[in-house]
Amino acid sequence: MTPAAPAAHLAQLNVATLRHPLDDPRTAPFVELLEPVNAAADGAPGFVWRLVGDGAADATGLRPAGEDVIVNLSVWETQEALWDFAYRSGHLEAMRRRREWFARHVEAHLVLWWVPAGHLPTVDEALERLAHLRAHGPSPRAFTFTSSYGAAEAAASL
Repeated sequence: MTPAAPAAHLAQLNVATLRHPLDDPRTAPFVELLEPVNAAADGAPGFVWRLVGDGAADATGLRPAGEDVIVNLSVWETQEALWDFAYRSGHLEAMRRRREWFARHVEAHLVLWWVPAGHLPTVDEALERLAHLRAHGPSPRAFTFTSSYGAAEAAASL
């Protein structure tokens, strides 16, 4: 018997304010990491989808949150799968060096929320979740790794 597909997947958005333009030599090490880190995400257990620009390999050309802000929007089967990719893979190197390339955010820059399996969130939806987290703090509607909620809690709160 085949196990049932999960009823919900975890969506995540993170935003980062560039210290320098992407074509600046000081940002080159980050740009060089984009392709291998994105390839690792694409092949990671539990990965479902990530936002990319039209005809692009990544979303760095999209600037829905401001001209100097890049976004990363993806969907994962579970919170554990996202955590493992973010903190137990080659992605960790980019995380460790983020202060070289990105300004420190005083507001939340990462938001997680549950979506129905098969739903691909829009950038507007993601930015609304981030705004909700910033305005109201963590809740089943919008949360972080350190203040997480399960899919059942999110469904019950809707």
